[in-house]
Amino acid sequence: MQSFSNKVDIADEGVWPIRRRRILDWLVNDTRGERFIDNILVEMCEKLLASGVPVARATLHFRTNHPQWIGARILWKEGLAEATINTFAYGIEITPEFLKSPVNAIHQGAEEVRRQLEATADGDEDSFYQELRDDGLTEYIAWPVEHTFGKRHVATFSTSRPGGFTSEHVDFLRDLLPALTLVSEIRLKNIMARTLLQTYVGPHASEQILSGVTTRGSGATVGAAIMICDLRDFTAISDLWPRDDVIHLLNDYFDAMSDPIERYGGEILKFMGDGLLAIFPLSKDTACHDLLEAIREGQALMAQLNQQYAGNGREPLRYGVGVHVGDVMYGNIGSRRRLDFTVIGPAVNVASRLETLTKEVKRPVLLSRAFVEMAGCAKDMDSLGTFPLRGLGEPVDVFAFPEHVAA
Repeated sequence: MQSFSNKVDIADEGVWPIRRRRILDWLVNDTRGERFIDNILVEMCEKLLASGVPVARATLHFRTNHPQWIGARILWKEGLAEATINTFAYGIEITPEFLKSPVNAIHQGAEEVRRQLEATADGDEDSFYQELRDDGLTEYIAWPVEHTFGKRHVATFSTSRPGGFTSEHVDFLRDLLPALTLVSEIRLKNIMARTLLQTYVGPHASEQILSGVTTRGSGATVGAAIMICDLRDFTAISDLWPRDDVIHLLNDYFDAMSDPIERYGGEILKFMGDGLLAIFPLSKDTACHDLLEAIREGQALMAQLNQQYAGNGREPLRYGVGVHVGDVMYGNIGSRRRLDFTVIGPAVNVASRLETLTKEVKRPVLLSRAFVEMAGCAKDMDSLGTFPLRGLGEPVDVFAFPEHVAA
């Protein structure tokens, strides 16, 4: 009868962990309830200190899928109850400081960057290491944190112990890396999922989707102030302008109109070519006022943009905005496999028709009586009269921003 041995030679190359420790069990088994990796880093470093590993500084560097930030750094220092999180914009990866940094060395394939800091080598002018020395640190180590599909991030540890880390300290820290990799990847993917959803469907819709509102037809009826904006003459512009210039124009226009919407608590549900659809939920008492402020600020930014365009010999950009208020169905609509989280309903149709009417009456912002009365701003608006709107049964009383504030 064949016999099997349960013995494992812990001296075999590649066996992990070198030594089982309580902190390792904690990372694997007891961090499930912690959502944020920065909190895990802080608690891990505190446990390292309690275990006799003299960590004085630790960082995690992550590459992110974000429209503004290429990456983020989580920094802990001894004595801090919370970690500091810094984000870094695209372009930092080509700066001289980053290119000679240990983090870049890890991204370029290095398996370890280790630096003794107590003595400055002749000609050593590296400002990063000098900052560590100025903070009283004596040794710095950086290692890769390898996530799925070759996504490489970075973990670093520093000490202020005279002589730096001992070999036992380094073995202790190395033992944590595989578990830290798994724990950090789960949190990072959660962050990326949330970021990508917020980028493409907005913050409120993303929370709905993440909470499980993912079936076709799921959603709710909500009261909202609705804003639809469209750029004028875009077809002619796109036919005449170079492609890259058209994309740059659209981004400028959307920045001017979108940033105020988000700043005042609105949610952009979709970009439709050269247009956008946004709502301000009436669950917030100031929703109508916030929408008006967003439009005013957007007009001011568009005026500044048009001044720049005029200086470059280009025609000013014109646009139309339609505003209404009412109940909308807010949820998932689409095919079985491809859904759009949006709003539909008669109130949206009124806002859309008002935006179209701006072309006829030559006023850039039109508002319905229902919105104006709810906002209490009738005295601040020009009454243009009653207009039949295509596809709608009853004519609508229409108001406009005064001419002196029109863009």
